[in-house]
Amino acid sequence: MIPDQNRLEDLVDVSDPAAVLAEIKHIGSLLPNAVDLDAIETVHADTIRLFGGDYPGYRASNTKYHDLEHTHAVALAAMRLMHGCALEGMIFEAKDILLGIVSTYFHDVGLIQTEEDTEGTGAKYTVGHEERSIAFMDQYVQDLGFPPEAANDCAQIIRCTILQKPLTDIDFRNPTIKALGQIVGTADLLAQMADRQYLEKLLLLYEEFEEAGLPGYGSEIELLKKTKGFYESVVRQRLSQELGDMADLMVKHFNARWGLKQDFYARSISANLEYLARIMNNCLENPVCYLKTLRRGGISRKKASG
Repeated sequence: MIPDQNRLEDLVDVSDPAAVLAEIKHIGSLLPNAVDLDAIETVHADTIRLFGGDYPGYRASNTKYHDLEHTHAVALAAMRLMHGCALEGMIFEAKDILLGIVSTYFHDVGLIQTEEDTEGTGAKYTVGHEERSIAFMDQYVQDLGFPPEAANDCAQIIRCTILQKPLTDIDFRNPTIKALGQIVGTADLLAQMADRQYLEKLLLLYEEFEEAGLPGYGSEIELLKKTKGFYESVVRQRLSQELGDMADLMVKHFNARWGLKQDFYARSISANLEYLARIMNNCLENPVCYLKTLRRGGISRKKASG
C-alpha cells in the first residue's frame, strides 16, 4: 500500500519498535538470500531490553539524542540500503546481511552505562563510544553463536560510523565487510539528518556534546548555525568518498518497495536544511525565537519549561 503522503515519516513510524521490526523483516523477505528473520527479531528485542535497562549489567539508556529511536531509524535505513544493493546486483549472503544488521543495532550501545557507573550520563562517552560498542559486540556475537571472525568484522563495520575516520585506516577482512561498513556508516548519517525532528533534536545533541566536553560548540544556536556547513563540507564528502555513494541506492529501494521513484532521505534532508535557513534568517541571535520556532516533538517546549 502506497502512503497518502510521500514523506519519509509516512512510510514507517520509527518511534514504533513493532513497526520498525515489521518493515525490516519485510525487506529481509525481499532479498535474494533469505536472511534469518528470527535472529533479527532476537537482536531487535535485545536492543530494546538494553536501551530500556532490562539487560543484565546495564542501566537504561539516558542519552536523549542517541536513543532507541535513533538506533531503530539507522537499522531500518541500513536494511533499505541492503535492498538497494541487491537491486543493483550487489547481493550479500544471508550471514553477511545478519552481521551488518547486528552491527547496526548495537553501533551506539557504547553510550549506555553499566550498572556500577552512576555518574553523569552516557554522553560522557561520546568520544570513543564506538570502541565501547565494539567491546559489547565482542561478547554478544559469541553468545549468538557467530563464527570467530564475526566479532572482528562487527568491529570494523562499527568503526565506519566514526565520522572523521578514513576507511583506509580500517583493516577489513574482505570487500564484503567493507561494503557493509559503508552501508552502516551511510545509514547512520542519513537516518539522523532526514529525521523530521532533526533540528529540534540538535538541541538534545548539544546537551550530549556539552557533557562530553566537545569543543567548537558554545551554545545550541552555534550548533544550529554550523549544521549546514557540517552537511556540505563533512557529511556529503563522507557519503560520496569514504562511504562509496551508497546513499544513491535508496531510490532503487523506494521504487521497488513503494512504487515511488525518489530518494525520501535526500528530500527530507533538503527540507530540514531549507527550514533551518529560514529559522536562521528570522531568529538571528534570539534564543527564545529558536525555541518558539522549533516546535516538533515538543522538545523545545520541554527545554523551555525545564
